[in-house]
Amino acid sequence: MRPPLLGAHVSAAGGLRRAIPRAEELTCEAIQVFVKSPHQWALRPLPGDEVDAFHRALAASEVGAVVAHATYLINLAATDAEILERSRETLGRELDRCDLLGIDSLIVHPGSHRGAGPEAGLRLVAESLEHILDRRQQLRTRLLLETTAGQGTTLGSDLEQLGWVLDRLGRPANLGVCLDTCHLFAAGYPIHEKRGYSALTTEIDRRLDADAVRCVHLNDSRHPCGSARDRHANLGDGEIGIEPFGWLVSDPRFSGLPLVLETPSGENRAGHRRDLERLRELRARPAG
Repeated sequence: MRPPLLGAHVSAAGGLRRAIPRAEELTCEAIQVFVKSPHQWALRPLPGDEVDAFHRALAASEVGAVVAHATYLINLAATDAEILERSRETLGRELDRCDLLGIDSLIVHPGSHRGAGPEAGLRLVAESLEHILDRRQQLRTRLLLETTAGQGTTLGSDLEQLGWVLDRLGRPANLGVCLDTCHLFAAGYPIHEKRGYSALTTEIDRRLDADAVRCVHLNDSRHPCGSARDRHANLGDGEIGIEPFGWLVSDPRFSGLPLVLETPSGENRAGHRRDLERLRELRARPAG
């Protein structure tokens, strides 16, 4: 078993290459970045020298994996035709940008059916992904659907839905899943208990299979299991507690994968420093 790659979401303010030294200050083995503003549709052209600078900085670093998170505005199940088209176009262009940068995976929320119903919404998600991926079969960057907390009419709060989408598209190599511990917990998976964690891993094996999961977001939760509220807490400070993260970092299902914090970073990133230190201690524990 290869150890998982531990890291955090880091800022790319001032240029993507600046994310690398910020990651190294935290001794990150993996990082997550935004390749554009997550709150805007606009995607400015990326100068060639900025791409080259990112490649050089990454090659000279100890960072072993880079993932990106897509724009929050994207809704692959939008019932509004204009929003749906804009979502597909934006996600496709972000995927192209990630491939240009050599980023391993791009993570996206499946979307919201907005009252059309889960079945209709999931069909639209599958159609959207087919529309995007069929035109980009040569890309190396993999697209990952992230588990969600279950708020409102959002899709992807249970693994059965994500497994259905993967099956619908024939489980292509360029499509996978990103698990989020806070989201799973908020959606009703009791991963704070050993029995609940075991049930989750059984469902991962049954619904997704090992190769589908390509990244995990490590976040504690401010709210109880089943709350459907997406509020992250630092590891051990929330309702999940610290022990389940030990089970996760020693789980062979996640061997060699990027396990990335999205917890509150705190002043001078003290929150991320503490969380990473806790994860390294958990990873270093003897098996069993």
